[in-house]
Amino acid sequence: MKPPRWPRALLPCVAALWLAAAGADDRREHDHDRARAALKAGEVLPLQQVLEKVQRSHPGDVLEVELEREDGRWIYELKLLQAGGRLLRLDVDARTGQIVSTRQRPAPGDKPPPASAPERRP
Repeated sequence: MKPPRWPRALLPCVAALWLAAAGADDRREHDHDRARAALKAGEVLPLQQVLEKVQRSHPGDVLEVELEREDGRWIYELKLLQAGGRLLRLDVDARTGQIVSTRQRPAPGDKPPPASAPERRP
């Protein structure tokens, strides 16, 4: 029995995936360089300083951190796992350490808040 042959049309797809993966590594390295430059230029606070400030008001285990440029300013995007399994996402101004926005996902097993009844008008 002959081994199955790969369709020729599949080869360009495999090549494209390989190139995309290689490009992702280049972008990631470039992002680290941009973050280092922003820190050196004083455009962002050191991550440790931001985390210490955030932990005082929003305790939890840090799961993920990203530094993004949004609307002309640097934002630390933090994902925290809080007590009881709640997942908290914070956007923090990287220059000041001030929390810009929060989003919280309930812990597994938490009941969602009851849906409010539509307002009745006489």
